[in-house]
Amino acid sequence: MSVSRRSRLSTKRKFVADGVFYSELNELLTRELAEDGYAGVEIRTTPHRTEIIIRATRTQNVLGEKGQRIRELTSVVQKRFDFADGAVELYAERVQNRGLCAQAQAESLKFKLLGGLAVRRACYGVVRFVMEASAKGCEVIVTGKLRGQRAKAMKFGDGYMIKTGHAGQVYTDVGVRHVLMRQGVVGIKVQIMLPHDPKGIQGPKIPLDDVVTILEPKEELSPAAMLAQQQEQAAVAAAQMPLMAPPMEAMAQEQPMPPTEDPNVAAGF
Repeated sequence: MSVSRRSRLSTKRKFVADGVFYSELNELLTRELAEDGYAGVEIRTTPHRTEIIIRATRTQNVLGEKGQRIRELTSVVQKRFDFADGAVELYAERVQNRGLCAQAQAESLKFKLLGGLAVRRACYGVVRFVMEASAKGCEVIVTGKLRGQRAKAMKFGDGYMIKTGHAGQVYTDVGVRHVLMRQGVVGIKVQIMLPHDPKGIQGPKIPLDDVVTILEPKEELSPAAMLAQQQEQAAVAAAQMPLMAPPMEAMAQEQPMPPTEDPNVAAGF
């Protein structure tokens, strides 16, 4: 859908159109950049153009030789979604910590299973790699025909994991992949509990609700020191009182009291 048509849509239809655009673009990049460590996409819309930031572990493969591959992807997106010339730009961003990215780990586990590695060994390897990357917790779920004809689910986990509430939305990173094995489709789900980072680089800035920070108590004076301080303040106050009295006595001496008049004389007796 073109940008001009989207600007005339109602608010409800615009949100739906943006969601469809993101889903289709994410599916395209997932299939195209699977071997290059694709870890998600971010869309930034400005009045003049649309910027698409591709997050991957191997950005050099995403860019290609002299930027040829990124230009091909830009052309595909522009023609598929009816963008004007120069209205869409694609950028590649490197994932800072591969061990804290659930989509990158799900993609890694997918290629391990396709390579014939045993399920338990592959999953425990991913869990160990994630926990060594300073994650708070990790959980890997693999479902499908793992051994034999009977489909089942296997769950591997370590550490601390929150799945519900606001903390589950902020702290948990989830990645899902489908592996087309010879015996059938196997589903992979990787959940990573991110660590708290005040700078917001490795994890969320917001601390967890149940984290209690105990501050060091302030230094208190001993009773003897407090008593000595009170006595010193009392001595200073007592020394200042005589200094304030003489001016009042001097004012009383400078202004003599007027002589009292006999009431009988004033009445004319």
